[in-house]
Amino acid sequence: MIGEKAVSRRLPFFVLGLGVLVISFGAILARLAQEGGLPSLAIAALRLGIAALVVTPLAWGQSRTELQSLTRRQLALAVGAGFFLALHFAAWISSLETTSVASSTALVTTNPVWIALASFAFFGERTSRLTLAGIVVSLAGSLMIFWSDASAETGGRAALLGCALALAGSWCFSAYLLIGRRLRAGMPLTAYIWLAYGMAALFLLAGCGIAGVSLSGYRLPAYLAALGMALGPQLLGHTAYNWSLRHVSTTFVGVVTLGEPVGSAFLAWCLFGEAFAPLQAAGFVLSLTGVYLAARGEAR
Repeated sequence: MIGEKAVSRRLPFFVLGLGVLVISFGAILARLAQEGGLPSLAIAALRLGIAALVVTPLAWGQSRTELQSLTRRQLALAVGAGFFLALHFAAWISSLETTSVASSTALVTTNPVWIALASFAFFGERTSRLTLAGIVVSLAGSLMIFWSDASAETGGRAALLGCALALAGSWCFSAYLLIGRRLRAGMPLTAYIWLAYGMAALFLLAGCGIAGVSLSGYRLPAYLAALGMALGPQLLGHTAYNWSLRHVSTTFVGVVTLGEPVGSAFLAWCLFGEAFAPLQAAGFVLSLTGVYLAARGEAR
């Protein structure tokens, strides 16, 4: 019995570690899909749409009763979670068009900072000095990344726009996590991810229709990269995060996501030769340090 309890306590940490490893390939696959001609909005729609389709039989096979008895509140939360998840991917994948993988992933994973601020602003939770220090440090690091990417050497205004989109993606993912925590608490995992991914896919497909973005007519490697994003980072990676929300705090999940920019930056350096500018590297480290401090302070 003791052994089983020990394993059950370790399982969320193992699952989160696996999720970070898989999700680190997300930016790499997105970049490959973009190089294959797929527009960013189409990549996001295919990623969420394929994931929702794959999980549909499992969701209805395991959680048919729960899905058929959804309350209005649960439906509203699902729509909200899907909306912010759709915005997250649309903004973040678009950011990879004009800025480096390292800068994009470093900024998009600053969500523990925004979760801490949202908890104070909307729920009246007190903010510790450590959290405040972390917020200041993280914002300083983000400004250094912005400044570095705005220079002529790293892309100028286009890179600056990419950084802004990555930061907006982080805000949306923070909202998604906060809503998901409430929805996931009273719902099986398969039902939750089907609702969240499905709603996000619908919003993204609508966005493609409004923007006139086609989902057909591109090269096979681009579609294979999008398929890899759906099966790997989305179904395995993000589902690992969603499963963990029922077993550990939102703050801890946010801290664990700090492994993503490190892994993605290393892969981008190996595959695309993306080296760090000195100021960019300093901002990268400073931003991650600040996020870690903010999350630790919130946990306390």
